[in-house]
Amino acid sequence: MADGVTTSGTGVLDGLRVADFSRVLAGPYATMMLADFGADVVKIESPSGDDTRAWRPPVDDAGESTYFGAVNRNKRSVVCDLTTSEGLAEARRLAETADVVVENFRPGVMERFGLDEASLRDANPRLVYCSITGFGRGEGASLPGYDLLVQAVGGLMSITGAPNGEPSKVGVALVDVLTGLNAFSGILLALRQRDATGRGSRVDVDLLGSLLAALTNQASGALATGRSPGRLGNAHPSIAPYELFRAADRELVVAVGNYRQFAAFAAVLGRPELALDARFVTNEFRVGNRAALREALEPVLAARPAAEWVAAFAAARVPAGLVNDVAEAFAFAAALGLDPVATTTDPVTGRTSRQPATPIHLDTAPAVHRTPPPLLGAHGARWADETPDHDDTAPDHTAPGERTRP
Repeated sequence: MADGVTTSGTGVLDGLRVADFSRVLAGPYATMMLADFGADVVKIESPSGDDTRAWRPPVDDAGESTYFGAVNRNKRSVVCDLTTSEGLAEARRLAETADVVVENFRPGVMERFGLDEASLRDANPRLVYCSITGFGRGEGASLPGYDLLVQAVGGLMSITGAPNGEPSKVGVALVDVLTGLNAFSGILLALRQRDATGRGSRVDVDLLGSLLAALTNQASGALATGRSPGRLGNAHPSIAPYELFRAADRELVVAVGNYRQFAAFAAVLGRPELALDARFVTNEFRVGNRAALREALEPVLAARPAAEWVAAFAAARVPAGLVNDVAEAFAFAAALGLDPVATTTDPVTGRTSRQPATPIHLDTAPAVHRTPPPLLGAHGARWADETPDHDDTAPDHTAPGERTRP
């Protein structure tokens, strides 16, 4: 047990084999989630490795890129140079003996190497083939799929940032993460379908579609009214007060979602009359009179330290919190008993890695954080003929596509 996280054992996907041709973030995030729940994931890399191995600083104590480490634990790494006949043959063997293939090359690349879904299907009819693209396989196939680009063309930057400032990206590659989660979900759906039909299927996800779906209420409003929303900074287009305020020492957020909360909020502030003010008695009125409401709240909140306000609001069941930095956020989660950090140790080298723990919790088959992100090519190429470190059963030598396990 490390940081409250089990680091050995099997998972609900134990026995599942994944050939991971993906690089950077969306694909590796999806395959790491599969690995966390027991899948045997081999990361098939070029001789130079995943691009993110070189994205540094920051680095961990062993000098490895923390960006790469964030999405590659619990995997094995093999090098296959697809420009050579030997490397290509080995890559094809790995794909043909896998339950799942994941790739995020530009459309047409896998076809050129004979590693596309159609080329592998005859040899492995049970294969689940997941392809991740930036803009689909149609008219947008040639467009480069970078997270920042998709945040721009997908509308997210237009609603992020100060009202009078420039459009802003989110502080993490959120579109890649969302797409990785969609790929993870799609693969599980395809495996469930395979259980029923005995045949694998193709899973397609793209960055732009993932972002548009994630715009949820903002997209719904635009589609219903024909008017695109603008930037509101930290305010909410449909709820007030639901934004950031400055206390005496630092910022806090208040997230009032209904009238009971607003009345309690006003009482804690010592301004109960605000809940009876005709301008603020409904959420719709509060949104329409947001500027006047904020003008009334700012001097009151600025009079006391943020932590005092947060404690007082919590006692009154009013949603509020400090604006934590990342280190404070992990400390906060730990204080709540959430076990937010997964620490893994290489049993051979002693190299350790600390990463965010898997946020999905199954009571009967929890995620298992077994091994740190692999060094490039650390596991050789004959992975399909070996028993994974976490698996105490014999290796499966059944013909490709004939496994009975999911």
